[in-house]
Amino acid sequence: MTRRSEGPASRAAFRRAQRVLVGGVDSPVRSFRAVGGHPVFFARGRGAYLRDVDGRRYIDLVSSWGATVLGHAPPAVVRAVRTAAAGGLSFGAPSPREHELAERIVRAVPTVERVRFVTSGTEAVMSAVRVARGFTRRAKIVKFAGGYHGHSDGLLARAGSGLATAAIADSDGVPPSVVQDTLVLPYNDLLALERVFERYGEEIAAVVVEPVAANMNLVRPEDGFLPGIARLCRRAGALLIADEVITGFRLRRGAIHTEYGARADLVTFGKIIGGGLPVGAYGGRAEVMDRVAPLGPVYQAGTLAGNPVVMAAGAATLDALTPALYRTLERTSAQIAQAWTEAAREAGVEGFALPRVGSLLGVFFGPAAPRDYREALAVDRAAYARFFHTMLSNGVYLPPSPLEATFVSSAIGPTEVGRLARAAPPAFRTARGSR
Repeated sequence: MTRRSEGPASRAAFRRAQRVLVGGVDSPVRSFRAVGGHPVFFARGRGAYLRDVDGRRYIDLVSSWGATVLGHAPPAVVRAVRTAAAGGLSFGAPSPREHELAERIVRAVPTVERVRFVTSGTEAVMSAVRVARGFTRRAKIVKFAGGYHGHSDGLLARAGSGLATAAIADSDGVPPSVVQDTLVLPYNDLLALERVFERYGEEIAAVVVEPVAANMNLVRPEDGFLPGIARLCRRAGALLIADEVITGFRLRRGAIHTEYGARADLVTFGKIIGGGLPVGAYGGRAEVMDRVAPLGPVYQAGTLAGNPVVMAAGAATLDALTPALYRTLERTSAQIAQAWTEAAREAGVEGFALPRVGSLLGVFFGPAAPRDYREALAVDRAAYARFFHTMLSNGVYLPPSPLEATFVSSAIGPTEVGRLARAAPPAFRTARGSR
């Protein structure tokens, strides 16, 4: 038995929010415009579940876009936050919690010797790009179509995620002069990158890439792609920036780009390293990071950077990320992927793929798992919207966009896997256009 996608309290909250918030939300993808209907407003979360303002409970497969890898309100993290908050919410000055969390990151990521904390993933990538330009004394940046690296002006060129959802190629308010030094190539196309280096090699400061692209559905790097990027960067004297805001500490303890055979000069983090609180960080080898003020001429600062409450939440989260936890995440995610793939086949859905890398899943209604942004745009948006709302009405909260990845948390156990398996068949039948 299904229920309405959103209840009366959520609809009332949305009407009220629209009077004072732009579009009623603080991030475009939350508006449900990509799937239709009205957004669900949530009141609380615990473990694997969210509860909305109407009192309905949902298994959460958004996980605050990957940040809540331990589920909602994990006791150890909540205790750490309470202790830190009782000692002061913000100092605007150094505290031991900053270097204690940085030490955890440095130990886990061999390519990182120095870290600088910021307050968002956008800041992290924006700052890493500035450092790369300052270090190399070059201007051009290479990115890949569909890769979303935050909303800084220079990187809003053929970005994925929210921009792709809204079918906007670039953002208004970004002058052409700002993106003239941003070169955009297809993901997984090493030959195209070779040609760009042949033409602009001495002008390229850095290549920025998501090791596993998770903002155009889910796209795996093909064999040799990441090592090839690293090789071309070294040959030309450019830097490689691994954007691990999503993948960092999700697919393994530390960064994932080294598992694919690359070694980045700069790495960006976010989400998980803050335990669900606002955070970002960038780091790399000392030679590069020592160009940042106060040691060097590349300026970057932030009043709330290294906030003691955020640092406490991040440290408690990283301390919980054991090898056993990652094995559990892998097993749970594989079970969900298998159950949904079988349900799609039994429902007679033609054109469905579920690419998976660890606890990142891509629910893709299209001819085949995408290998780049162009193929990701071939998704059947209407089919995904039907699937989404049927799952939502049966207590499963998925990303409200067909171009976003799905995130599994360690709080999802056998009970939740069973519920997700039972919810899938009617959702796939609806996606196919039947009941």
